[in-house]
Amino acid sequence: MNDSFARMVMKIIYVSFAVLFAALNAHAAALPPPVRDALQQAHIPLDSVGIEVRELGARRPLIGVNAEQPMNPASTMKLLTTYAALDILGPAYTWKTEAYLDGELENGVLQGNLILKGYGDPKFTIEQFWLWLRELRARGLREIHGDLVLDRSFFDLPAHDPAAFDNDPVRAYNVGPDALLLNFNTLRLRYLPDGNTLKIISEPPLEGIRLDNQLTPQTSPHPSKKGCDQWDDAIRVQPDGDSVILQGGYPGECGEREQNLSLMPHTRYVEAVFRALWQELGGTLNGKQREGVAGGNAQLFATHLSDPLSTVIRDINKFSNNVMARQLFLTLGAAASSPSAFKGEGGNHASGSIERSIQAVRGWLQKQQLDFPELVLENGAGLSRTERISPHNMALLLQSAAVHPFSAELQASLPILGVDGSVKKRLRESSAASHAHLKTGTLEGVKTIAGYVRSQGGKEWIVVFFINHANAKHGQAAQDALIEWVQGR
Repeated sequence: MNDSFARMVMKIIYVSFAVLFAALNAHAAALPPPVRDALQQAHIPLDSVGIEVRELGARRPLIGVNAEQPMNPASTMKLLTTYAALDILGPAYTWKTEAYLDGELENGVLQGNLILKGYGDPKFTIEQFWLWLRELRARGLREIHGDLVLDRSFFDLPAHDPAAFDNDPVRAYNVGPDALLLNFNTLRLRYLPDGNTLKIISEPPLEGIRLDNQLTPQTSPHPSKKGCDQWDDAIRVQPDGDSVILQGGYPGECGEREQNLSLMPHTRYVEAVFRALWQELGGTLNGKQREGVAGGNAQLFATHLSDPLSTVIRDINKFSNNVMARQLFLTLGAAASSPSAFKGEGGNHASGSIERSIQAVRGWLQKQQLDFPELVLENGAGLSRTERISPHNMALLLQSAAVHPFSAELQASLPILGVDGSVKKRLRESSAASHAHLKTGTLEGVKTIAGYVRSQGGKEWIVVFFINHANAKHGQAAQDALIEWVQGR
């Protein structure tokens, strides 16, 4: 390499760095000082954030920092899933779960199998299940002289490893989707300290499942709120066949506490809950639980209808329920595979898969004239290391949603700043409290917000603030500073 060529290369490199440095400085200057200062205090560099602030309906953003950069949105990806669902399915859409009799029913005795077929209801709670089983009893079913057959064929899914995301398989957020999802496949354990003893109650009750309580009550001489906030760190919960083993120490000074855990496969969970509730209702099941498909000889006996979609998305967005979002995402794929089957309440012949859902969402975006080339979808819930969307396109999505006929339903599903959901404790004493509807997202190395802010001047603003950095967990102050700045305009 001769000297003139080397100088030319160095000049190109110098100019490139100068342009990059100037761009970063321009971005920094565009940010309100409190936001810039909070990022510096959290040791989060500007190239690890993506921000877009725009007035609703405006053609150009007020603030844009790395807004075109594909970033991990964490749970703000649920905004895409729920908005698409409102448009594709409609806010009144309901899921169904069916009970079939495969045999003759006479005088309350079924000489054959009871088949339960699921269609992906995201919120089939224990209370709803109990009422439905009560209806089966009222319709004349008492004794089942056959098997309990679970038809989960509506979703075509690969095997789910609940430990794959963060090696914590019992956590409720790691529950995988299932066509026959019951009560989020979780067990609520309630810890009741009483002196030197500790009682544990499981809700719902599970027939054939034993709680092996090996916990040791512990008392700290100086209990603290912080210690009680992390009360479950020392508890180890391990499923072992038909037993659930609890080991470690429980801080008795923290009083009664509870946690929701997923401790068994979907099919075993449904069987255990069914047997417990069916026995409570005076029914009997003589056979075993097995998987199968409702064949042509089976007769439809009863149908349960879910809450409407407009209600379901409130739980998904306000409380960032991952398995519910996964269920909804898969429903979109089923709807796309057989649109005619979804005119009404659920479908009979469609089936949902991850691939169909990805195609369905991409196809829907095209129809909305939203071009998101950087978009990467995995499960539609944001519990992913691979999902990507740019802050700019998230802002355009919110812009589109704001003028949609069902915009009120989507906005009502978002947490209200300082009031409820995942932002209940944020900025509660600020003038911005109750003036913003914001979806949050949190993963290791990711902290995001996206939604709507109403300013003191009466204007509606879209705010998107993504942080992808090792120090992301310290970035809330910067996000809050931006919300307050926008709200004060």
